[in-house]
Amino acid sequence: MLRHARQDGLAQMADDKDIAEESHGGGKKKLILIAAVAGVLLLGGAAAAFVLLGGDDEAVDGGEEVAVEEFDPVYHKLDPEFVVSLPPGGPAGMLQIAIQVMTRNPSVIDTLQANDPMIRHHLLNLLEAQSAAALLTLDGKKALQTAVSDLLGEKLVELDEPGTIKGVFFTQFVLQ
Repeated sequence: MLRHARQDGLAQMADDKDIAEESHGGGKKKLILIAAVAGVLLLGGAAAAFVLLGGDDEAVDGGEEVAVEEFDPVYHKLDPEFVVSLPPGGPAGMLQIAIQVMTRNPSVIDTLQANDPMIRHHLLNLLEAQSAAALLTLDGKKALQTAVSDLLGEKLVELDEPGTIKGVFFTQFVLQ
């Protein structure tokens, strides 16, 4: 009986040793797997952070990429406001409008100010061509806002300004 108990005890100890070895060996495999997954996640997170936070906006200039750094929004009022005669036959004959532009690059403001006579000339031509009936609707005002933004964008490109207009706002809009 003692012999039988002793054999059972040895068998139990052998089983415990096998379990310990399996869990220890399996623990190494799990540790390696966890380390590999953590490394992949860290590299993926670093790549995502670089893409989302690392790069500045880039503009293409004649095939060359030019980095354009963006800052906090800067607003510029085109002063004085514009007063134009509208085409005859509409519900209104005159438009008085105050325009402000928003950019995230202060050099855009400098370019607009340095070229104010040319910018105002082109904006006056655009505004005088508008239909009073269209300007009475919200869609007409949005279309004018888009047209002003497009015009200013074209002029900035012509002037080799890498920054862009981010928004056009009408701060006064009177039809008479």
